[in-house]
Amino acid sequence: MPSSKQWLGAGLVALASSAQAAPSTEELQKQIDALQRSVEALQQQLQETRRAETTVTPPKGGDILASQTSSQPASIATKEDVDGLRSDLENYKYEQQRNRETKTALSSRALTIGGSVQARATYQDVPTRAGSTAVADDRYSSFDVPQATLNFSGSLYRDYAEGRNLDYRLAFAYAKNTPANNNSQFNVTDAYLRYSPFPTVTGLEEPKLTLTLGQQQIPFGLEAQVGEELRPVINSAQFLNGLGVGTRQIGLIVRGDYDPYVDYGFNYRAPLLEYAVGVVNGNGPNKSDDNSDKDWIARAALTLPVDYNSLFRELKLGASYYKGSKNLTRTAGGVTSVVDQGKSDRFGFDIYYNHDPFGFTYELAQGSDETLNGPDVKSRGQYLTLFYTFGEQWVKSFRGQAKYDDWWPKSYQLFTRWDQWDPNRDVAKDKTTISTGGLNVFFAETTKFQLNVSHTDYEEDNRESENQYLAQFQFGF
Repeated sequence: MPSSKQWLGAGLVALASSAQAAPSTEELQKQIDALQRSVEALQQQLQETRRAETTVTPPKGGDILASQTSSQPASIATKEDVDGLRSDLENYKYEQQRNRETKTALSSRALTIGGSVQARATYQDVPTRAGSTAVADDRYSSFDVPQATLNFSGSLYRDYAEGRNLDYRLAFAYAKNTPANNNSQFNVTDAYLRYSPFPTVTGLEEPKLTLTLGQQQIPFGLEAQVGEELRPVINSAQFLNGLGVGTRQIGLIVRGDYDPYVDYGFNYRAPLLEYAVGVVNGNGPNKSDDNSDKDWIARAALTLPVDYNSLFRELKLGASYYKGSKNLTRTAGGVTSVVDQGKSDRFGFDIYYNHDPFGFTYELAQGSDETLNGPDVKSRGQYLTLFYTFGEQWVKSFRGQAKYDDWWPKSYQLFTRWDQWDPNRDVAKDKTTISTGGLNVFFAETTKFQLNVSHTDYEEDNRESENQYLAQFQFGF
């Protein structure tokens, strides 16, 4: 090889110039052998260096060989290659920014948008004109959109260290005008700030506490605290409207719990005691206070301290008290004026039990309203709901199989409810009793179909009982 001959010649010249006397043949042969070994070692190192430069190693987990040797030398990126890569990156950044600005809803704070829509078909065997103008004919059936809601929620301040977050919620709801006049209303339902003064990231065993300021549902009983989209029966309990505890109020409410029982295996948390206290205007939603007094609310609920496998799991007893006031008015000469302020108190007791697949809820509520010249009006409402649920939607192993297109295991719920309302306990034959049976079908996490058949019995002699059939499809987003 040329390189070997060059090294060999150089070595012979060096030996010849440095030698004082001619070496022997054996010595020359030894020197030549040593030089030959050195040349071979250098050639081997050069070949290993070239192999390392042309070897390509794929990422771990690839489907190709661990290494691949190329006979071509490694290429070096030119300035044109680097400029082209920079241009491609700039084009990608521009496209992503444009999509975000033109196709994505933006907000200055963390924001979650949700809502629900209900579509309903109704038939009753007694004619009605409810929701119609005075000149309309009696009707037996109707199609309606009883509710459509839109809500926005998020965090104004998120405490990543301890979870002392400041959250907000703003919700709107569509409502029909009565009598119908070809339009509707779109009002604020929830508008509040909620702060957690205690850490919330320390674990499920720690008690919870929140302060909520603004317009919100009041902590009275069971059904008054459940959103309209989550109530099991299409028509709510009668006393919610009769006593006014089903409406939102504006004020400050503190909610918390104490000594929770936690089972991480079933993702189960049941506080021994839940409590709520608050002060509100008492004049309803979207209104300023109409008197100088405030209404006070207090509620406590006790859950039996048993483990997850106990027969009495989710057995809860609750009591609620609402101390309110209202204006007492007098009309003279066509002018209505406020004469005094009277009490308007409410008391409630409730039982909740949900041990899949069986469950029931019972709630009793009483009201006492002071009048200007007569005795107090004492009212009472109560209901009992029994339900049986079967299916897979709430089974943890099946929930884990949910797909991204909102597929969900189906569940079915059979229920029956007895609901009675007495607007004035001192007046005979004024009770209204509604017996309802129905089926709830849960198609997806946000979608359900409801079918209710109800019989309404009036104690009044001049009013006949009626049957009503309702079918409702509800979906959320």
